[in-house]
Amino acid sequence: MTQTAESARPPLPPFTAESAAQKVRLAEDGWNSRDPQRVALAYTPDSRWRNRAEFPVGRGQIAELLVRKWARELDYRLVKELWAFTADRIAVRFAYEWHDDAGNWYRSYGNENWEFDAQGLMAVRHASINDRPIAEAERLFHWPLGRRPDGHPGLSELGL
Repeated sequence: MTQTAESARPPLPPFTAESAAQKVRLAEDGWNSRDPQRVALAYTPDSRWRNRAEFPVGRGQIAELLVRKWARELDYRLVKELWAFTADRIAVRFAYEWHDDAGNWYRSYGNENWEFDAQGLMAVRHASINDRPIAEAERLFHWPLGRRPDGHPGLSELGL
């Protein structure tokens, strides 16, 4: 089935602890696909972002940002964890590992604040992100590219 602007993205607000955690995992899975168009469909057509020093508005600008991001951040693997939630907002902490085209590895840490519309689409995303160079031997995310396996430890279990 093709995702359209009118389609709902369950779970829908108001969130419970279980549905908020599910929403976080679904977002993680989407981002680990590294498919900008797929990821952009999780946001409202006029979604507003703050991502580092960029402020994209709308799915088109979000997809463009993600194309640039994943062209620069190679072998990207992400883990998100629920921090807190209300009826229509979720706070998340995350870490992802990637390398640049020179083979230098990084772990990026951050926090996101999300606000959803009644259809479960994200209308607002504020992200604060810091990058830390790591040695390849320090990497913790070794699964094949794509979705993090269900048995792989999360951030808390990894001490992150």
